[in-house]
Amino acid sequence: MSGRKSSVRRVSTSPVLLVLVGIASVQLGAGVAKSLFDEVSPTTLVWLRLASSLLIFAAVVRPRLRGHSRGDWLVVLGFGLALGTMNWAIYQSFARIPLGIAVTIEFVGPLSLALLGSRRVRDLAWVGLAAAGVALLGLDTDGVTWAGAGFALLAGAAWAAYILLSAQTGRRWEGVDGLVVASLVATLLLTPYVVGPGRGDLDSAWILAVGAAVGLLSSVVPYSCELVALRTLRPAVFGILMSLEPAAAALAGIVVLGELLSAPQWLAMACVVVASIGATRSGRPLPAPVPD
Repeated sequence: MSGRKSSVRRVSTSPVLLVLVGIASVQLGAGVAKSLFDEVSPTTLVWLRLASSLLIFAAVVRPRLRGHSRGDWLVVLGFGLALGTMNWAIYQSFARIPLGIAVTIEFVGPLSLALLGSRRVRDLAWVGLAAAGVALLGLDTDGVTWAGAGFALLAGAAWAAYILLSAQTGRRWEGVDGLVVASLVATLLLTPYVVGPGRGDLDSAWILAVGAAVGLLSSVVPYSCELVALRTLRPAVFGILMSLEPAAAALAGIVVLGELLSAPQWLAMACVVVASIGATRSGRPLPAPVPD
């Protein structure tokens, strides 16, 4: 009997399942956010996501601000800038192109970082495969705009910077203190564009409630799942699971928004996903953008 209980407990807390739940939650939150773009601007929704998740994290984690050097603060400020840019740019992309395509293009950022400086011929093959996927998206422009693709590339570049700065922040700040401070920085950066005279998006209780829900789905739930999962999950396995993000985004686009992709677009996405998995199996895991 005790063996059965132990087995059930292991299944219910499977780290792989937790990561998959986190991925689904992030993309569901993105779909919900995009469904509101006719009522509220993407920038406002990003701000609501950042602000609501910041309030929740700050209530749970009381970051220690004293005793940090000037270098520590410069790193966490850069971390916050990357975090805010990444979220703002990808929401601007969502407003212009399908979710699955936006996340596929965005994924080029961390994939390039994972392969940067590699001297293995095998890794060059993954670069070529990812490039072929992006080229396919360029050939099939159905539903794709230059602005949407550009914002996705900006989000990918910010994602790569985020990965580098998150590692430095983790070494300089205890626990998730640095993430909480970076979230505050990102929120403050967008505040002037959301709060002020003539900006009435925040007057609706409905918008505030949905913005908080997006923060919960896109930030609190996935971050909590990943934090628990990474205690026991090998980085290589985590990287392979995170490579499923573009496909998860495409499915969320279909289910929540009715965004159907063409066959070449699905093929392009498959190229990027396989390249990401290949890069991870080569010993270069793709870190996830820890939700704000």
